Amino acid sequence: MTLKDPLLEICVDSIESAIAAQRGGAQRIELCSALSEGGITPSTGLIALVRKKLRIGINVMIRPRGGDFCYSALEFDLMQQEIELARAAGANGIVLGILKADGTVDVNRTRKLVKLAAPLPVTFHRAIDVTRNLPAALEAIIDTGVVRVLTSGGAQNVIAGMKMIAKLVAFGGGRISIMPGSGVRPENIVELARTTGAREFHGSAGNWTPGLMQYKKRSVRFNDVPNREFTRYRTDSEVVRRLAQALKTLEK
Repeated sequence: MTLKDPLLEICVDSIESAIAAQRGGAQRIELCSALSEGGITPSTGLIALVRKKLRIGINVMIRPRGGDFCYSALEFDLMQQEIELARAAGANGIVLGILKADGTVDVNRTRKLVKLAAPLPVTFHRAIDVTRNLPAALEAIIDTGVVRVLTSGGAQNVIAGMKMIAKLVAFGGGRISIMPGSGVRPENIVELARTTGAREFHGSAGNWTPGLMQYKKRSVRFNDVPNREFTRYRTDSEVVRRLAQALKTLEK
C-alpha cells in the first residue's frame, strides 16, 4: 500500500508539548487544555504563544467543559465566543462536537458553528464515538460542512474500532476525512493505515512524567488520582518521530 501525503496530528495541552510535537515531525497539532479531561478549550494566551513558536498547523479545541457533549444555551454562547477568540489568536482550524440528549448529532448548532468558524476548517471530535449510530452520525456531520472527523470507531481505542473506522472511510467516500485517534502508536499506525484507508492520524505521543516540585505535601489532593498534583503529561518528541517515520514507509 502506498499512502499519498499522510498527515500526523498530535494532541497537546502545553507549550512544551506543542514544541515537542513540531520537533518530532508532526504536521499539525490539536491544541487544548486539560488532556486529563479529554481536552477543553485552551486559553487565548496559550493559543497566541503556541502560534508564535510553531510553524505547523494549529487546530484549537472548542469545548467549554469536561463531561458529556450536550451543552446548555449559555455553554453554546461561550463556544461561539471562543471560536472568534481562537481565530484572532492565530488558529488554523477548529475542533468541536455537539450532541443532542438522544445521542444524535446536533446538526443545527454544529452547522452554525461551522459557519461562524469559516474560513477555518472544522473537525468534529470523538463525540461521534458516543452517538447511537456512527454511519448515521457521520452523514449528519457531513451535512453540516465539517471537513474532518476524529474517531476511534466507537470503541475504546483504534485497534478495537479498526473495522468500523474502515467502514466510515468507505461510507464517507471522499466527502470527509476520517482521522483515527485514541491509542495510535508507532507499532500499530502502519496496520491502521493499511486496514482503514485513512490518510490523517491523531495521537498524543506522550506520558505522565514527574513535575518540578521537590517538596510534595501528599496529604492534600485536588483530584481522585494519587500523586496527580506532582506529575505532568508531556508529548515525547521521540515518539512523534517514530510515528512520522512509520507513516513515511507507506509513501514508498
